[in-house]
Amino acid sequence: MSVLSGLARLPWAAVETANILLTTDDARIAVTPRDPVWTHRKTTLYRYRSADRRHAVPLLLVFALINRPHIFDLRPGHSLVEFLLSEGFDVYLLDWGVPDDEDADTGLEHYVCDALPWAMREVLRSSGAEELTLVGWCIGGTLCAMHAALAGADSPARNLVLLTTPIDTSDSLYARWVGIDAFDVDAVADAWPSVPGRAIDFANKTMKPVTNFWTVYRRLAEGVYDGTASREAYQAMAKWVADNPPFPARAYREWITWMYKENRLVHGLLRMRGRPVDLGRLEQNLLVITAGADHIAPRSNTVPLLDLVGSEDITHFDRPGGHIGLIAGSRARLEIWPELAGWLAERSER
Repeated sequence: MSVLSGLARLPWAAVETANILLTTDDARIAVTPRDPVWTHRKTTLYRYRSADRRHAVPLLLVFALINRPHIFDLRPGHSLVEFLLSEGFDVYLLDWGVPDDEDADTGLEHYVCDALPWAMREVLRSSGAEELTLVGWCIGGTLCAMHAALAGADSPARNLVLLTTPIDTSDSLYARWVGIDAFDVDAVADAWPSVPGRAIDFANKTMKPVTNFWTVYRRLAEGVYDGTASREAYQAMAKWVADNPPFPARAYREWITWMYKENRLVHGLLRMRGRPVDLGRLEQNLLVITAGADHIAPRSNTVPLLDLVGSEDITHFDRPGGHIGLIAGSRARLEIWPELAGWLAERSER
């Protein structure tokens, strides 16, 4: 491209970049057909429609409390759900919904001891299976690990897949922010019955401010200019990132205190309803996936789990990528999804 033609292209590229940014809300995300199976308060269990279920053990997808679970089904042609369905899996999704002030007293025990086991029960009932696979991502993975550590052999989960999951937070940037005494989690939880998702999202973004507040937009503008930008890919991810449900005050207080200020889970100090959450009781076939560039749940936050569990079948995939991009990025379909499907297929037969 000549200098003159490049200069002539600049106004068009600026207008097109602005157009992409201003129409992001129009993006189609989470559109794979599904049906509600069970609902309790804000929580809904969905089953994805499929005429090709070849594996006996259904999958239950569980995401975090600070973003919507649409990341599992980001956009047509680039959806982990869509891929798993094409591989013959029976796929369910647990959606925590959008809490509000009436949920202020909802704590982590509700998610681990009530909602997750109830959803698992409904997966088995509707599928006719006797066991299932839990696939947890981020905080969702921690909640699944807590369930397995609490339930032990009584859990109906045959397999446990943990994607970029915080377990031992002693060596994390997040702990250096919210784990210190200067961060008053009680003041935050007392001020907001449900902590605004936008506030949490802003705080998370300030962990990598240049990347989140400048680089992402610069790369979009450069991609538009040189013709490599994908409107669909950018808008789908940007729409998901911006959808931040509130975090119930009690659950937020407990999450920050138990996981980052006191690091109870990895040290065997966490109890729920009077019972120990003992990672040594976790006996499922275990797949742990970590991302080399993850600043939210770095590898060092997850790998201590491998030496603490009682599982005999343990697999660890450590791959390049970030906290979300590893599983939902542009290269995930070719690099990590086939490995995940292969591991699941070997452990999903009768």
